[in-house]
Order: sequence, then C-alpha cells, then structure tokens
Amino acid sequence: MGVYHHGEHAVQQRAGLIDRAGSLAAAIRSEFPAVAVEFLARQPMLVVGAADTGGAVWASLLTGAPGFVTATGPTAVTIDTVPPDGDPLRDVLARPAHVGMIAIDPAARRRMRMNGRARPAVGGLHVDLDQIFSNCPKYIQQRRPTIEPATPAAVTTAPSHGTELTPGQLALVEAADTFFIATADAAGNADASHRGGSPGFLQALGPTRLRWPDYAGNAMFATLGNIEVDPRAGLLLPDWDTGTVLQVTGTAAVDWNPGRAAAVPGAQRIVEFTVDRVVQIDRASPLRWTAPAYSRFNPPPPRPL
Repeated sequence: MGVYHHGEHAVQQRAGLIDRAGSLAAAIRSEFPAVAVEFLARQPMLVVGAADTGGAVWASLLTGAPGFVTATGPTAVTIDTVPPDGDPLRDVLARPAHVGMIAIDPAARRRMRMNGRARPAVGGLHVDLDQIFSNCPKYIQQRRPTIEPATPAAVTTAPSHGTELTPGQLALVEAADTFFIATADAAGNADASHRGGSPGFLQALGPTRLRWPDYAGNAMFATLGNIEVDPRAGLLLPDWDTGTVLQVTGTAAVDWNPGRAAAVPGAQRIVEFTVDRVVQIDRASPLRWTAPAYSRFNPPPPRPL
C-alpha cells in the first residue's frame, strides 16, 4: 500500500485517479528538503489537527514570530508555543498525540503539510514526522500579515461554546473564502488541510449543517480518504480581520452523486458536515491580514440557498 492507507486507495479508485495518485506518492517524503526548512522558518502561523480524548477531531491555530516553527532535524520540528487557554487541543497537546499540521503562506500562495507524533516540550511541542509534502497553490487567497500591537483591548477573552452555530458564526461561515479541515485515519494518524474558494463556497444549510464543493486537487485524497474510514473531522475558520477563530467539530460525509456535483461550479464532489460542538475564541491571534486577492483558480460560488 505504500504511503496511502486503504481509505485513500478507495477514494482514489472511486474518483478514477488512482494512477495519478500513485505517480505522486514520491512527493510524500519522510525527511525535509532544504527548501522546506527555509519555508518553515519564515512562517508566522501553523494549523494543527488532532483528536481529543473522546475521539472528536479539532483544528487549532498556532502563531508566533517567524522562527517559532523550526526544523530541528531531517524528520523533526519544534514549535515554540501551545494553543491558547480554552482551545480544545490545549490539554490534548500537553501529552503525546498524533498530529497533522499545515504551514501556509498566503502571501506567496505556498503550503506544506506535515504529519507525525507530538510530545510536549518546554514552552511548546516537539514533533517527530512521518510524512512531509507540499501542495499546489490552487484556491489560496493572497494575503499579507501584520501584527496587532498588544493593548488591553486586544487581550483574548474567554472562549464561547455551543452545540450549534450562532447567527454571527453563520455569517462568518457564509463570508469565508478559506477554512482548514483536520481528519484522522482508522489508526488515529491525523492530517490537516486547506480549503479555499470564492466567498460563499462554504454554505450553511442550518445551524448544524454545512456543505462545500470538493474541487480538483492533488489526487492524493488524504482528507477524503480519512473521512472514508473515520467521518469525524474538525474545521477551523479564521477571521482574518480580527484574529478571532471559529473551531467546529463534527462528522463529514462525501456525496458522490454526479448530478449534485454538476449543479455546483467546479465541484468534483460535495462534502456535507454535521456540527457537534463549536468553540469561538475572540482575538486568539495577533495576526491581521490584508484584503485578499482571490485565486484565479476559484470557481464561482454555488447559487445562494
């Protein structure tokens, strides 16, 4: 089976892209190339996905001055921070855990994924990596970061919790052009990935149901392959203007009906997500980002519901 598990093989087969996925398998490395080391050293943000003790999968945002994520060996990374108080993964990452990570540079439209096993370190994390691979720049909206100065008004407030999305959170969903998704395979190995599109591509069908088109990608199908064997998933929606993060955990299902996909511009498939729990942390990040230059690969959004 090589680098792919049976869920990934099943999805590649169903999509008719198993040969293409096989040719891309060599891109999944176990050691850092030099260009990846340099890329990591420049990043001020990292998305981490993992499962909590109950098996629910979450995605969290970690931020710091460039250099807070460092390749410390050919197969290892140190991260000089931990999730903030109230983040669903703060306690999870205080002990060994399977993690999936994505470092993304919106300004350069570059991204790199890393999957492995984390353990706590002084002031942060140490991660031994099993997989390192980059993805194409498709669907990344170009933004440049600035740092919000520390003021009393910028202090992070206590997180809010819920079992469904509030009207304000639904508005954030419907305006989103980017979100991140964390999943895990049957053995618990985690992955974190990026999804992007024109505003409106992520649709709210109600306070506990979301839907988005699955566009043409790299044919590896790491996310959909994980959903094939374990539907639990976590979404992270950043508010690029305020530093607020919205974290949602629940279950995902892939709709393979070609007629439904044909009704959505650019969709190869449709993914539907059922919300179980919601966490919102206001001003969780000091990063603020410029207005986006949308990717030329973005299809038009689906018709409004």
